[in-house]
Amino acid sequence: QVQLVESGGGFVQPGGSLRLSCTASGSSFSDNTMRWYRQAPGKQRDWVATISSFGNIAYADSVKDRFTISRDNAKNTVYLQMNSLKPEDTAVYYCYARIHNTPYWGQGTQVTVSS
Repeated sequence: QVQLVESGGGFVQPGGSLRLSCTASGSSFSDNTMRWYRQAPGKQRDWVATISSFGNIAYADSVKDRFTISRDNAKNTVYLQMNSLKPEDTAVYYCYARIHNTPYWGQGTQVTVSS
């Protein structure tokens, strides 16, 4: 049974930083491409960032140059470092992986950016 568990969300003022973590269990983590998505209230879930098993990285334009995705295969964990946060970054952030053609989502972690 694959499980993805996010942590690290919270409340932060504009311009602040947070680091999200997603720890995976039940699969060969290092073989999998990992992604972050986010969903703001009343909006669709949007892709944020991807890191492949080879370390190839991609970002949505809205977070490029502010967010950094990374992974630690020894800890089965993928991270999302978020800097220069804006109110429009407020959302529930989800970790995602597709393993053996089956999609898996974490439970989500709330990020609120407000003054």
